[in-house]
Amino acid sequence: MLQSFLLINEFENAGCSPPAAHRAASHTARSESVPEATLLNMGFRVYTGSSAKELALLVPKADAALLYVPPEQVESWRKRVLALRSLPILWWCDSHSFPSRECRMDAGIDGMLGTAMSELEIHCALLLGVNHYFRRTEWEQEREQLLSRLEERKWVDQAKRILSEVKRITEAEAYDFLRKQAMNERKRVVDIATSIVKVYQLLQEENKGGRRR
Repeated sequence: MLQSFLLINEFENAGCSPPAAHRAASHTARSESVPEATLLNMGFRVYTGSSAKELALLVPKADAALLYVPPEQVESWRKRVLALRSLPILWWCDSHSFPSRECRMDAGIDGMLGTAMSELEIHCALLLGVNHYFRRTEWEQEREQLLSRLEERKWVDQAKRILSEVKRITEAEAYDFLRKQAMNERKRVVDIATSIVKVYQLLQEENKGGRRR
């Protein structure tokens, strides 16, 4: 379960002061924002930062990132955080971060919290957010694996066509050649296929260069 948050607050210096009840809970000279005070009161650890240096230092300590930023900045902050580490990305919604119903947000966040939510509602939202994060990361991994397999298949298909043309054999025989060569060299079929394609392309370029001269 989540225990700590990285809070990115774009309203910290914009004159957004928290209610008195939250200010009274502050443990430092720096006034707490509503999201920070809410999470602290619920027993979570909160690390605040926004500079590149702060993010690099704080992201490894956090279990999730909470963005308190305007809708148009959510995607850029999401990318900055995920470039450092895979984390659940949550967004704090209130009259500052979402000032108008006309605001739009097209971003891959995992969940949303808000000022009007009770502690129980926040806990439920966090559970849903974490579940969404795990589903999202699982889907991304499956997508990467699929793209990798498609890329490997492309190299193998190219190598089969080259071998069929050069050796005057069928593509089935060409694949059997690739498989046996991979076994002999203790490599993957795609590695053998990639080498064949690149060597063939290099020879083709050299032949073209020779004809020009």
